[in-house]
Amino acid sequence: MSRRPAAITQADVARALRAIEQVQYPGVVEITPDGIIRIVPLPKQSVPVEREPLDDGQPIEL
Repeated sequence: MSRRPAAITQADVARALRAIEQVQYPGVVEITPDGIIRIVPLPKQSVPVEREPLDDGQPIEL
C-alpha cells in the first residue's frame, strides 16, 4: 500500500518559520490536517516586553 502525497513539506514549514522570524512577528505557525499553514498572532499579554539592558558599565562582583 503506497502512501498519499504530502499535503505540506518540511520546506514549507521552514519557510513559514523563517518568515515570522525575519519580521519578528509575535505569532505561532499552525498547520491543519488538510495542509493549510496559518500564522496566528499571539495575544497581547503573551508578547515579551522589550527591556533596557542591565549593563551599566560597572563590573559585576559575585
